[in-house]
Amino acid sequence: MDKKGFFDTSDVKFVILNIIFAVLVTLAILVCLIVWLRDYTQHGIEEEVEDVRGLVEAEAEPLLAAQGLRLIVVDSTYSDKVPFGTIVEQDPKPMSHVKHGRAVYVTINATTRRKVTMPDLQDMSYRQAETTLLGMGLQVDTVYEYEPSEYKDLVLDVKRGEESLRPGMKVDVGTEVRLVVGQGRGTEMVRVPNVIGMTLQEARSTLLNRHLTVGAVYYDEPKEGNREQYVYSQTPNIGEELIEGETVALRLSVDRKKASKSNVDTDQADEWF
Repeated sequence: MDKKGFFDTSDVKFVILNIIFAVLVTLAILVCLIVWLRDYTQHGIEEEVEDVRGLVEAEAEPLLAAQGLRLIVVDSTYSDKVPFGTIVEQDPKPMSHVKHGRAVYVTINATTRRKVTMPDLQDMSYRQAETTLLGMGLQVDTVYEYEPSEYKDLVLDVKRGEESLRPGMKVDVGTEVRLVVGQGRGTEMVRVPNVIGMTLQEARSTLLNRHLTVGAVYYDEPKEGNREQYVYSQTPNIGEELIEGETVALRLSVDRKKASKSNVDTDQADEWF
């Protein structure tokens, strides 16, 4: 019986062949995996991102979808220099190259004008009032409307067209307004109109139409929130004569019945008008 060496030649060949086979299989698997990954990740395949700035979302979305890209709105802003509702920024930038399926993040301009709340500018200097309004994004007419007033150069009213803008009103940014400014007392005599039953803003407008202004204002109840109060007493009385620009003091109450009762008592005085 022949004895074999420590390593049989046939066994060594078998092991070597198996190692070679294992290496070849591993290489084949790696090659297949690399090919699959390249295909799956679209390696080397990129899209040039369209410039969608200036378009609305409904226009930009199908345009990007045709390239295999997705549109995602991430933010909104406000600008009066570009059309409302249009895209103002995008990431990735236009003309950059990205992989198929990539998201394009956009910022859209607001669809409506931003609104601001009108401040109380009564008795503020017209220069200060103008600065305040411009800082809020409103446009101020450089031609002021002057009315006789006890005090010169103080704001009596703010108008949009012929409409008085009372404090607290919401106004679109960019709205043009005009300041009504006091020019001191006039020389003509005017009769005091009846403002009983009116709100403070209504009374102020009525007095301005007669070239008079609101003086001291007294409230029976503390002024709270948006609860309206009504004039039930005025000094000087209805029908008295004042010089243009002089003031009329008012008393107000939330009780409309008090204002209605005062109005009944002034019916005879209304005959002046």
